[in-house]
Amino acid sequence: MSTGKKSFFGVIKSFKGGFWIASMMELLERWAWYGLFAVLALYLTGSTDEGGLGLSHIEKGQIMGIVTAILYLLPLFTGVIADKIGYKISLIIAYVLLISGYYVMGEVQSYAMVFIVFLWVAVGAAMFKPVASAIVTKNTDESNSTLGFGIFYMMVNIGGFVGPALSSTLRTQFGWKLIFIQAATVIALNLVIVLLFYKEKDREKNTETISEAIKSSLVKIWEAVKDSRLSVLLIIMVGFWTMFNQLFYTLPTFIEDWVNTKALHDSIAQISPWIANAMSGGGDSVKPEMLINLDAGSIILFQLIVSYFVLKMRHVSAMITGFFIAAIGIGITFYTGNGFYTILGIMIFAIGEMMTNPTFSSFIALISPKGKEALYQGTYFLPVFLGNFLTTFVSGNLYEAWSDKLSLLQSEVANRGIAMPEITQTFTKNDYFASASQKLGMTQNEMTQFLWDHYQPNKIWYVITGIGIVTILALIIYDRLVIRPKEAKLK
Repeated sequence: MSTGKKSFFGVIKSFKGGFWIASMMELLERWAWYGLFAVLALYLTGSTDEGGLGLSHIEKGQIMGIVTAILYLLPLFTGVIADKIGYKISLIIAYVLLISGYYVMGEVQSYAMVFIVFLWVAVGAAMFKPVASAIVTKNTDESNSTLGFGIFYMMVNIGGFVGPALSSTLRTQFGWKLIFIQAATVIALNLVIVLLFYKEKDREKNTETISEAIKSSLVKIWEAVKDSRLSVLLIIMVGFWTMFNQLFYTLPTFIEDWVNTKALHDSIAQISPWIANAMSGGGDSVKPEMLINLDAGSIILFQLIVSYFVLKMRHVSAMITGFFIAAIGIGITFYTGNGFYTILGIMIFAIGEMMTNPTFSSFIALISPKGKEALYQGTYFLPVFLGNFLTTFVSGNLYEAWSDKLSLLQSEVANRGIAMPEITQTFTKNDYFASASQKLGMTQNEMTQFLWDHYQPNKIWYVITGIGIVTILALIIYDRLVIRPKEAKLK
């Protein structure tokens, strides 16, 4: 295998120390972030007697959706600030915010305080995000940048796989608090790396103040989005990110509520006790985060293969096909309470994600005027921001109304005129389920099946898959009206 005039291993040797430092810091930062984020929905809504916070799904949706949306908007400003004050100082600030934020987040319990501290974490992550990519850019050139960013994004998925896998074991064997300590500890390793090993190159002198630089950045972004071809594309991509986000925001609680993961564990144990033990974190049920983690694991194993086949397709065709496959996958995961179909759906979704994500930047490049490629690429975060914001309502309001097991059970006992105590610190969600099960004369499994049959909580799949279908149709129309005419002119 060769890359340009250099062999593959020649390109590997050409990477400078700064590249490997940035890649390792990215791996550790994603380890910490996904180690928490993959289980955050479960922690926020979990029963207080198991260490969860017992918040509603609306509160969960607001914490995860609004804060993460802000995180993806902040690089507009934090990237400019980093260019002014220097990458090393920016990274130190980011890590101090993240270490303290992750630790304190495990100590607070009220909705307001969790929201504030998670926002604090988001500011730290937003300080880090543009700097890591910028260091890779500065430490690569035309001969090795393609492979360099491929390695960099592989680090993202390795970190995104290791973090949740360890969190699953930690929360099962030691409780929730250690997950926050894990995140803070991993970021502390990053702080050591940046203090001891990262040497910043001379920065380009710029006479602009920070406020002037931010204003200039906003003006440039506005200049780009005024192009209707770009703005329509970004709006279409909001649909993809809204659908994609359900994997982390909504699916973990859906699995917790409706999928019999003990039966899944026992079935896997008959094939491989080791795999069953790994997926249960040492318990007797497969943890939702381990099922979600199949997405990152699939990307690590199969991204290169999928990318090879995608190379033979038009960029737009690859995205449309990827959207279609991802919509099928996410639909399957919410359609049934069978754990094996959940696994199948996540694996199918991963294939669609692998086809779509790497081609989006290239897609933007297709409509970028000559000389404005970087300006147009700077708008990439906008649909991610809006997708996270809209996910607030799907994962929060809609899930609580249609699919939340507790809400549906409360409606059922109220309809039957059965008196039940309010959920408090002394009468938890688990206590409510146990008491309702007894008063309804059903086992817990029978009660879950009754609620599934009578309330059809899986109907949320209509909305989630519908978002994907609308996105696909919009992209097909966009391809016909915008991309194909431009390609025809270039021939």
